[in-house]
Amino acid sequence: MPSGVFAVQVKQDLGALIVGTPLRILAVIVVAVVLQIVTVRVIHRIIRRTVKRAEAKQQNRAAGAGGTRLAQRAGAIGSVLISCVSILIWLNALLVILPIIGINITPIIASAGVVGIALAFGAQTLVRDYISGIFLIMEDQYGVGDVIQVGAVTGTVEEVALRTTRLRDEDGTLWYLRNGEIFSVGNRSQK
Repeated sequence: MPSGVFAVQVKQDLGALIVGTPLRILAVIVVAVVLQIVTVRVIHRIIRRTVKRAEAKQQNRAAGAGGTRLAQRAGAIGSVLISCVSILIWLNALLVILPIIGINITPIIASAGVVGIALAFGAQTLVRDYISGIFLIMEDQYGVGDVIQVGAVTGTVEEVALRTTRLRDEDGTLWYLRNGEIFSVGNRSQK
């Protein structure tokens, strides 16, 4: 190859590297940001509609905590959805950007599978707590203000989170119950 042709080729490759690669990466990031903004707005809109319906139902009924509990459940589930969607969007963006900068993602994906299996075995109780918390909230087994009995502990629910439930007994003792360890619960407020 003559030196003039080589210089032109190097100049073209360098130009594509300096201009093309950053523009492609910027395009992926912009798409990811727009996608995240749109999905977060859609989730927030669904939550607002659910809360408005709950408030309307509460106004039509006698005074009760049904609408408030539905609003709390919608907020908790919306928070989980937003987190999951954000993680998926940015993980996909990263997997698109890495080949653009010349990194082979095949070994990374294979390693991630092995690491994922190891983490799954190590974090079984944590995952069980979160999944149980999601089902507790979705099924509305109990909510803030309910008097419940879990095993030998009876008290008023102060907080229902994804991983734990906070319960205050009659003596004033604050109990933190892992949601994955709650196998049966008696709700004295829902008679």
